[in-house]
Amino acid sequence: MLKGLAITPPVLGRISIGKVVEKNGKRLPEKDDQFTITSQVQGKDGWLPHPLDEGLRKEQGGKIRSIPIRLMFNDPALNFRADYSLFDRTTGRPLCVGNGETCKRQTENGLQSFPCPSPDSCPIAKGGACKPYGRLNVSIGDDDPLGSFVFRTTGFNSIRTLTARLHYFQAVSGDRLSCLPLELRLRGKSTRLSHGTPIYYVDLCTRSEMSVEDVLNEAKQRHESRQLAGFDQAALDAAARQGFGNGAFEDSEEEGESMIEEFFARDGEESATGADIPPQQDRERSSLQAKLDAKAVAATTG
Repeated sequence: MLKGLAITPPVLGRISIGKVVEKNGKRLPEKDDQFTITSQVQGKDGWLPHPLDEGLRKEQGGKIRSIPIRLMFNDPALNFRADYSLFDRTTGRPLCVGNGETCKRQTENGLQSFPCPSPDSCPIAKGGACKPYGRLNVSIGDDDPLGSFVFRTTGFNSIRTLTARLHYFQAVSGDRLSCLPLELRLRGKSTRLSHGTPIYYVDLCTRSEMSVEDVLNEAKQRHESRQLAGFDQAALDAAARQGFGNGAFEDSEEEGESMIEEFFARDGEESATGADIPPQQDRERSSLQAKLDAKAVAATTG
């Protein structure tokens, strides 16, 4: 195993609730009110749809609002990793990753560890340079049980909800998280910042056609069937844990490039894709903040 290279679950495609569109010659992120499942191949108009996208879209009348999935691991932290991340917005290179207590940061002297005070109190995180960033790996269908589709988000609602659901499902299933038939479901809400405009986030639920009891019974049967077949889930979790720990940062520079395009505008302003604010309100907030900053500078220098 190459040291310094994080070994992450094989990715077959991507799940998003936003897209990148071209406006005035610039590629800009845009929020959406539905899931999109794409392949790993990018064309001139963006990521190409995965074949699964068309099937689910037809089943749900044109817009995908839920996706039946299974999880790969029993450990919630292996299925969903969330941290505070700072990327170089020009190259997409990861610079600093922390958990609110400690962080790993690229410096002139190499990789070093520092206290992590969270973005609100960190001197290098000014201007929204550092934000919460989560990655959820899930299996769709039964063709490749060790392949995954990745959902990336910088939204507090998605991060908080997915984290809670994973721990709750692990608890009620008796640590059989990987055996549960679940679904990703798109939910909407309004907040003070959204001014009545709905914002969308991702939830993890039991499949709509199944009761909790049905889900738990199926998980128990699947667990027993796997044991009889010799499927070692504990060993799979251990291998994944070792792979994640093999690198300083989970995301490579290449993956960081696509992350920057999806979640950040190139001029350094924060984009609303993946965040919990609609695009228009996000632009208004950025504009207002710029005006307040300019007034503060004028007051101190005048």
